Amino acid sequence: MTIVLVGLNHRTAPIEVRERLAFAEQELPQALRQLVDGTTITEGLILSTCNRVEVLAVTPLPERAAVERIRTFLRERHRVPPDAYEAALYRYVDRDAVRHLFRVTAGLDSMVLGEPQIFGQVKEAYAQAVAAGTVGKTLHQLLPRAFSVAKRVRTETAIGTEAV
Repeated sequence: MTIVLVGLNHRTAPIEVRERLAFAEQELPQALRQLVDGTTITEGLILSTCNRVEVLAVTPLPERAAVERIRTFLRERHRVPPDAYEAALYRYVDRDAVRHLFRVTAGLDSMVLGEPQIFGQVKEAYAQAVAAGTVGKTLHQLLPRAFSVAKRVRTETAIGTEAV
């Protein structure tokens, strides 16, 4: 199985693009079930905030096919032409995807370094995916580890404790 993360954020896309690809909270259950078909994508989570839209997936597909599957999902779900967002997408696979998730959860990839809101947003995305039935063994192991790493980063570095 391969872990793939495809997304865009405040560094790669202007707010207008992020808004076009954002998921409203009430549409997440259906979107998650559309993403996770049990064949090409076996587990999935969608993190959609004002600063980022990321799709985290577990798949038996090779990297290129997995990334294309997620790109197709975004295109079909939002009916946005690919040229409007393709250049802004980033892709991480396996170890790099896990590292990116840890950085995001800890607030190290935020617009304001160490901002604490993202931790809760990742927890909520995980809860939504669990409720939708799109989390399996891999993500059930990975997300609690991301929360643990984020707590450790905040405790050991005191990041996010000073007012900006």
